[in-house]
Amino acid sequence: MPKTSARLLALLSLLQTRRDWSGTALADRLEISLRTVRRDVDRLRELGYPIAAAKGPDGGYRLGAGTDLPPLLFDDEQAIALTVALQIAAGRDEAAARALNTIRQVLPSRLRHRVDAIDVTAVERPATRTPAPVDGRLLLAVSAAVRAREVLRFDYPTGPSRRAEPHHLITWDGRWYVVAWDLDRADWRTFRADRMTLRTPNGPRFTPRELPGGDVAAFVTGTFQGIACRGTVILGKPAATVAQYTRDGLVEELDAERCRLTLGSWSWPSLAAAIARYDADIEVVEPAELTAAFAQLADRFHRIAAAR
Repeated sequence: MPKTSARLLALLSLLQTRRDWSGTALADRLEISLRTVRRDVDRLRELGYPIAAAKGPDGGYRLGAGTDLPPLLFDDEQAIALTVALQIAAGRDEAAARALNTIRQVLPSRLRHRVDAIDVTAVERPATRTPAPVDGRLLLAVSAAVRAREVLRFDYPTGPSRRAEPHHLITWDGRWYVVAWDLDRADWRTFRADRMTLRTPNGPRFTPRELPGGDVAAFVTGTFQGIACRGTVILGKPAATVAQYTRDGLVEELDAERCRLTLGSWSWPSLAAAIARYDADIEVVEPAELTAAFAQLADRFHRIAAAR
């Protein structure tokens, strides 16, 4: 049986993972008796944790919200995720900066070194779509490569074994991106972090290049410009061809004959018209408003053609 202090931490961690626990389930997970579970719950209550109990053969427990903030317990991944979120907010919120400093001081050294290596640039834009989850370990690895100036090797939907010099890890509109110099395309690219599968080890060290315009926020804003409406499609044309005629958008190669295009405009019909100018087969990825705009244009063009 684990020592009392370790057992209490393990019990608290379980209570935080889901809404309700039966006494039997807690006893089985901790390999202790129901009596010990009840005794440990009482100890946690004495420490300020509001744990509600339900009547029944083996009882039930729920960790509630209290009027005071008792000590919190985070696993490694939760602690990293919390510090990353606070780091993003710290640049514009004093309370977040204080919270980040407080949490950093109590982190064990093995975690403090990891989170200190995270260097994130938050480009201001309210999130307009559901965030894409990213493994915290991937963010740590990418950030470490940015700091160490080491070439990243990774698989991507556009093909395996990509090589790129990472310059910035950024957040934009609820998603994570890596701004990098693509060694295979000899040009700047912005990669979605949730689509990257890193390969190890990293490549050789590199000398940093100057980002166009010199400012990552301006570069990213220019890449994703399109203030009111933004959508993503798959075009039946090579990425190299589409990129020649795309200034304020993101072009991602899918294969030799197809690419993914993210573009913005002031209205959905104008965005549909802008995409149609590429003279290629189009598959709308998101959002539904863009699909409706294509239908609206098709109806309008049909009426024009029928009037002749």
